[in-house]
Amino acid sequence: MYRIMGKLRFRITLLSVIFSCAIGLSQQSKLERALRKYDKLAYIDAREIFIALVNKGQESAEILEKIGDSYYFNGKYGSASKWYAKLVENHKDSVQPEYYFKYAQSLRALQEYDEADKIMATFNDIKGYDSRAKRFVEKPDYVDLGSYKESKYKLQVIRILNSRYSDFGPTVIDDKLIFASSRDTGIVAKRIHKWNNQPFLNLYVSSIKGGGEYTRPVPFNDKLNSKFHESTTTLSLDGQVLYFTRNNFTPGNFGKSKKGTNKLKIYRSTKRAGGWTDPEELPFNSSEYSCAHPVLSPDQSKLYFSSDMEGTTGLSDIWVVDILEDGKFGKPENMGPRINTEGRETFPFISKKGNLYFASDGHPGLGGLDLFVTKPYDDKAIIHNLGEPINSSKDDFGFTVDDNTLRGFLSSNRKTGALGSDDIFGFVQEELPEPTCDVALTGVITDKETGELLPEAIVQLYNEENDLLEEVEVDENAVYKFSLTCQEGYIVRAVEPRYFGEERIVNAPNKDKVTLQEDMALERRLTEIQVGDDLAELLNLSPIYFDYDKYNIRPDAAIELARVISVMKRIPTLVISARSHTDSRGHDSYNLKLSDNRAKSTVEYIISQGIESSSISGEGYGETQLVNKCSNGVKCSDEEHQLNRRSEFIVLAK
Repeated sequence: MYRIMGKLRFRITLLSVIFSCAIGLSQQSKLERALRKYDKLAYIDAREIFIALVNKGQESAEILEKIGDSYYFNGKYGSASKWYAKLVENHKDSVQPEYYFKYAQSLRALQEYDEADKIMATFNDIKGYDSRAKRFVEKPDYVDLGSYKESKYKLQVIRILNSRYSDFGPTVIDDKLIFASSRDTGIVAKRIHKWNNQPFLNLYVSSIKGGGEYTRPVPFNDKLNSKFHESTTTLSLDGQVLYFTRNNFTPGNFGKSKKGTNKLKIYRSTKRAGGWTDPEELPFNSSEYSCAHPVLSPDQSKLYFSSDMEGTTGLSDIWVVDILEDGKFGKPENMGPRINTEGRETFPFISKKGNLYFASDGHPGLGGLDLFVTKPYDDKAIIHNLGEPINSSKDDFGFTVDDNTLRGFLSSNRKTGALGSDDIFGFVQEELPEPTCDVALTGVITDKETGELLPEAIVQLYNEENDLLEEVEVDENAVYKFSLTCQEGYIVRAVEPRYFGEERIVNAPNKDKVTLQEDMALERRLTEIQVGDDLAELLNLSPIYFDYDKYNIRPDAAIELARVISVMKRIPTLVISARSHTDSRGHDSYNLKLSDNRAKSTVEYIISQGIESSSISGEGYGETQLVNKCSNGVKCSDEEHQLNRRSEFIVLAK
């Protein structure tokens, strides 16, 4: 009897183990299936499986991230914030920094700005070098950003253009309005896109009549519309060439990336007597990344677009490419860090006056995507948030305006007056000011002890990335002047051979035509420069460090080298030996070679800044002149080792 009961218990236990393993394998299989769907951007299907796994007790960071993202990338910020909150609460020690940013953005979309600021503060603590974190610190009053200058917008929903589905990306061409829509025409059952559970997009057109009236939209062109996505158009001035966005699709060929994802591409079609030609994709497209939302420059020589191609800073950047006379294209160029962030920059538009409008969630805004404007090729031009009512706490994008009539359109998923998920709004503006904002910076350079003017001083202006922007000599009254851009941060430094350098951090306010005063009093050095002196000591330089096993000039090193260069320019008879040292890690012979490379790199950099090659030489000493105990075999911290990775500037002649 006991033997029988024992065997029965064994069988029950074995069955339980087998059943548990089967459940585990089943859940693992479901997870893998959900991840495959997610990677293919089938967010709706993937999310259903992920949530089912959560209900079974699986709440890994990866699952919570994916659920949050499936809502976030569909503009469902309320639901996204709930899952990001659970992620931060349950996996605080392992949350990737980007999810703090997405969580903050989702809270902004709900107008929970105080809580969003707390999350952004955490994001800044973790990833303070991120441009979005820097902009948050610089503009903590982003919620109070007024409307664009003093201009006023009157916004209206154009109900005849919109449906209960997604309608966006308006383009005005003469008296026609072309836009993208996933509306259900009621003729046949439309294919559903698994990204957002809506029908695929096609191009529609409406005629603009007088008095703000529009005709009922109809499909733009059967030859250009396909069974997949088409959206966002731009047309040449002569009306003969159309650029538009489409899935990577040509008849009979649905292209996929190596990971099985279908990307977006930009296509071009030409109008002939028989209608539009078969679309051809542009040569810089790829199956491995997306290119979308094209817009032509006013002179038709450039095409602006959004892409995540190699070289993109964030999820998507604004790019530009030259259109050559023969109709071919140059090499696409990224619009750079002034415009692009680690977030999303997309939906560019160039007005007749050459102003660049774009949507972004990386620049400080009210939530989701906000609309911004700037001069595209003016490094000093401010980037303006267009403010309310153009922007809302939701996604606002797809902006277009006529600089002459001051009328335009935008797309938004805001709820006020809306019919569907994305709707087209019209607006009229009383005034359209130029997106520029200037601040003057001036000051006087004096002797700290005597107050004597120092008319031989040089003042240098750097941006926050430590790039030298401008260098000026003070006038006979020791006065310097610079022109700054509003809401930008700068470093201003005064140097004079007989004095220690002095620098200040200057933050330009968001007020046009303001003058800032920044006087600097320099402390005189006790001794004049003599043969054998180390300029690093005389100029009170911060140590010029190199990263471990590297010999490139770091940005912080470039700032200090600028002071050495300034002295050498003022005293052209100086002859300097740049001496480089390493720490003791690595083989002695390798370190000697590494230090020699560092010395040569330093010399080459100084020569590149205008110093004669005969005035500067370099030599590497490896680990032969350590400044502390960290020799071979001695255990030291990274900070202690870094003290030995240094440069000296010894005066050989004067």
